[in-house]
Amino acid sequence: MNRASKLIESIILGLPIPQIFLYEEGKNKFLIIDGQQRLMSIYYFMKRRFPLKDKRVELRRIFEIHGSIPNEILNNDNYFSNFDLSLPQKLPRQPNKFKGLNYYTLGDYKTQFELRPIRNVIVKQNVPKDDDSSIYEIFNRLNSGGVNLYPQEIRASLYHSAFYEMLNRINMEEGWRKLLQMNDPDIHMKDIELLLRAFAMLIDGEEYTPSLPKFLNSFSRKSRSNNPEQNKYLENLFKSFLKQFETLPQDPFIGKRNKRFHIALFEAVFTAVCKPIFRDHQLLDSPIDISKIRQIAEDEKFTKASSEGTTKKSNVEIRLTRAKEILGD
Repeated sequence: MNRASKLIESIILGLPIPQIFLYEEGKNKFLIIDGQQRLMSIYYFMKRRFPLKDKRVELRRIFEIHGSIPNEILNNDNYFSNFDLSLPQKLPRQPNKFKGLNYYTLGDYKTQFELRPIRNVIVKQNVPKDDDSSIYEIFNRLNSGGVNLYPQEIRASLYHSAFYEMLNRINMEEGWRKLLQMNDPDIHMKDIELLLRAFAMLIDGEEYTPSLPKFLNSFSRKSRSNNPEQNKYLENLFKSFLKQFETLPQDPFIGKRNKRFHIALFEAVFTAVCKPIFRDHQLLDSPIDISKIRQIAEDEKFTKASSEGTTKKSNVEIRLTRAKEILGD
């Protein structure tokens, strides 16, 4: 709240604040490239509510479900506290005159706050029309002030769609949380990125070319055009994949040495078992042999392709091929 309070104070006093960068996605339709935290701080101040730090993951999930924060959540003290300006004294025995004030108690300063302009820069990519990689790069470079965004957080802003809403739903599946051995969603959406990688490799893995971020961006953009039936099938397919692990050990994708989730193993196994039924829109109904998953993890070719240059096209092909060969035996 201290950082947000200083922003509000700067606006009241007419001090310069960083400009907002917007991407013009279409006529009167913009995405925030840089400045979302500042805009949200202003919004929260005007609502006189501020999100509790330990509720941010849950609030993000609520926002993704509803497209906004419902009033009953905004007014719930379990999620938000009152937003009264938290500002330090400027000099000893000289308290800050704005300390403790809120939007409704600003008095004459309220008009100053409301009339202060906030500069914005609008970015539009004209060419090439079917590739917005430059916008992603701008987004990535500009998000250096405040708290940096991670790649998947940037994608979530640029490529939000019904497909991404589906990813958010399956990310909360109990079976998926058990495979990850993480109770709560990752604040930076790393778990969402794992799901994105798995579907991208399943659907477009044969056309994969580095870099991985560009590949995931392209797949995210393409998936925005998915119809409801396509997204529903992908959701059910993943649930059928999870179902096969209900009676298996809970750590099939946890590395035996580093105790971390083995991303390459997961996406290779998911692709190998789902590929044969994907084209016919079928679901998995046969148990997965846990011994073969372990065999893949210990396979010399697979291990080498997972240890260095992991995003090289040749290594991705080796991993997907070895998983297919071993699981198909």
